[in-house]
Amino acid sequence: MAIYLSRVMQVLINSEDRAYPECIWQPPADIYRIEQGWLVKLDLAGVRSEDIHLSIQGQHLIIQGLRRDWIVEAGQQYYSMEIAYNRFKRVIEFPNHLEHARITTQYRDGMLLIWLKTAPQGGV
Repeated sequence: MAIYLSRVMQVLINSEDRAYPECIWQPPADIYRIEQGWLVKLDLAGVRSEDIHLSIQGQHLIIQGLRRDWIVEAGQQYYSMEIAYNRFKRVIEFPNHLEHARITTQYRDGMLLIWLKTAPQGGV
């Protein structure tokens, strides 16, 4: 019975690995409607600014990148791991197209601020 359960677990684990080849986490975001468009704040603690990439596709703002575990030394064993280290991706849909939006960003204290200037609030 133990061998059977072990084989079933192995099949389940292997099929899940194929279905999700990369573990992708989604950083939390706050979205504000501002007079000239939108302000998006993302919690990206521990992510280097050069590892963050933004793109626009229609009504979607796509933020993706990588958080690396840079503290680990060779031979260490972990006791508890709660922080996601890997690729991340967050897609935020807006009620209007963003292709012509003017985008400015600021990254400070682990927070990414993205201003999407589209039009005055009444003109969207």
